[in-house]
Amino acid sequence: MEEDTDYRIRFSSLCYINDHIGFCGTIKSSPSDFVVIEIDEQGQLVNKAIDEPIYKISKILPESNNLAKNVKIDLQNFPFEDGSNQELNPLIRFSNDDQNHHSGTENEETINERPSKCEKEKADVLGSLLDEETNELLNLFACEIKDKWNSENELIGPSSPELSLGRILEKNQRAILHSAVRQKFPFLITIGKNSEIVVKPNLEYKELCHLVSEEEACEFFKYLDAKKENSKFTFKPDTNKDHRKAVHHFVNKKFGNLVETKSFSELNYNAGNPNVVITVRFRDKAHKHRKRSLLECQERKVIYTAFTLQKENLEMYEAVGFLANKLGVIPSDFSYAGLKDKKAITYQTMVVRKVTPERLKNIGKEIEKKRMNVFNIRSVDDSLRLGQLKGNHFDIIIRNLKKQINDSADLKERISEAIQNVKDKGFVNYYGPQRFGKGTKVHTDQIGLALLKSEMVRAVKLFLTPEDLDDPVNRAKKYFLQTEDAKVTLSMMPEFKVREKALLESLHRFGMTEEGCIRAWFSFPHSMRIFYVHAYSSKIWNEAVSYRLATYGSRVVEGDLVCLDEDIDDELLPNSKVHLVTEEEESTNAYVIHQVVLPVLGYNIQYPKNKVGHWYREILSRDGLQTCRFKVPTLKLNVPGCYRQILKYPHNFSYQLMEERDIDVKTEGSHIGETLSLLISFDLDTSCYATVCLREIMKHDV
Repeated sequence: MEEDTDYRIRFSSLCYINDHIGFCGTIKSSPSDFVVIEIDEQGQLVNKAIDEPIYKISKILPESNNLAKNVKIDLQNFPFEDGSNQELNPLIRFSNDDQNHHSGTENEETINERPSKCEKEKADVLGSLLDEETNELLNLFACEIKDKWNSENELIGPSSPELSLGRILEKNQRAILHSAVRQKFPFLITIGKNSEIVVKPNLEYKELCHLVSEEEACEFFKYLDAKKENSKFTFKPDTNKDHRKAVHHFVNKKFGNLVETKSFSELNYNAGNPNVVITVRFRDKAHKHRKRSLLECQERKVIYTAFTLQKENLEMYEAVGFLANKLGVIPSDFSYAGLKDKKAITYQTMVVRKVTPERLKNIGKEIEKKRMNVFNIRSVDDSLRLGQLKGNHFDIIIRNLKKQINDSADLKERISEAIQNVKDKGFVNYYGPQRFGKGTKVHTDQIGLALLKSEMVRAVKLFLTPEDLDDPVNRAKKYFLQTEDAKVTLSMMPEFKVREKALLESLHRFGMTEEGCIRAWFSFPHSMRIFYVHAYSSKIWNEAVSYRLATYGSRVVEGDLVCLDEDIDDELLPNSKVHLVTEEEESTNAYVIHQVVLPVLGYNIQYPKNKVGHWYREILSRDGLQTCRFKVPTLKLNVPGCYRQILKYPHNFSYQLMEERDIDVKTEGSHIGETLSLLISFDLDTSCYATVCLREIMKHDV
């Protein structure tokens, strides 16, 4: 492994939370020793191949006022439970429409059906508004849908069954009919189109029934329909954090513009396995639906293609630059949920704009020559954003295992003890060295600090600072710092250095002035520009948590900040979910250390009100950021900040010890001894670093 003196100085001051002895070993002997697989928001590993391409149907624009033609149902595409080919009224039809959502317009009224205790009364309403034949068809349609669901067969495909209840000209009667249908049949939705009411299966209801009981689903949709201001709905108590996250995700994804969710611990519970309830309440009226603008409608036509990218020993930006070049787009057309290690085999989901799935498939063989592969190629309706994942899975081999110096204990016992401690007590949630550029003379946080201070020329020079190596890349960088001749430097820079060449091209065009450097930074996508600022915030956070643990240890003290909702990821934790510990709460040990969070610098965070808060202000003063608002208008960078738990835990942990024979390559076949290796597998939440977890396990910088 390459030596990095600055890295050693920085990371030697980092704390440990466990008191075991640890052991030594080598990671990343080769890329195959370090495999990283992204875990998507549904909790699935993204390296699992999909048998057939998945084409997500984009949300449709409102239909015109012309009533669609009635088509007889194709029973072969919708087999009923008894397998019979019954002929229904021609008013029942299939539609290629995507699932509809709530709308305030008369031409597209989408109202989810909800449960009611007054079904008989609703049936009477239906009887008064519908003729006998249509009423019977509605009951038959509802029975068939329910039977289909009860048989565990999903109503998912290119078409969805529909039943037309005909035209009703009186608006008030339509409103009553909408309500009556959805109260009697909570698993259906009604859609108003130009005075016609159409009934369809409520796929959102079905999806929620996979997470909670049907009784809860009924009550939840009933609560939504009532739209009673200042009212709340509470799901049943739940001890499973991952399950609660799934419920939060479902409600916010489907109804986030209407309601918001929060988790609360019950008053009397076992601290080791708390009962937590999810409460739902309506948002303020300011969050009501607004009509789509013309610009939004135009943006909907943009093509987005998602795929899983596998890369080996390749920097993320180099991979993106290569793909962009082959596809004829720019690097900023690619979006992803997170950065991945270079010296590793990694799998992650990416989305590219303005490229069809077929076009991406056509460059497959060229991609393979670059130690990459793309698969699970499919159409989607939007790009990805940073943090849009559940976490990462790691399969890591630690080789050449040895005991710490002067340790006489059994190595296998040391390994078992270390792993058990970290499983039980967690690890300090530091940002890992790859965040800052391990093995480089200039670290990313130094560039970020220059950008925050609007020192654009200095930031460019830091970015192009060479390492003490004699290779084409560093010779080009050295030449630029000596001459500031971007044109010649550009000709010297190897093609694979995508970022450097983009910056130099811009400098050649606009010059090495303050304004020219600002324009040069815009040759990078926004995610890359803000990455450097985030690196500075990350470095300060690492120093802050070391100071916090050195000052107060594992006690939760007055003035600490604690997270009130563990179901929300750190990056999304709002100020309303962060609580300032009081003197009384400290004396009663109301909180534990894993609930403590520290702010990651930004313009919208609060600081602890104890020695740690004073420390933050002293550091900002040291770095010349006393008046910094964490906004760089010239680069369109706004950094609101967030909160980060000081401790994290690995999940789904497993390990296996392996004995390997060392072979002397100088003497063919000569056996010179055996070494012990450790295969270790675990999952980490988003924004957690495997190298940091390993550091806590081994008590050794890795």
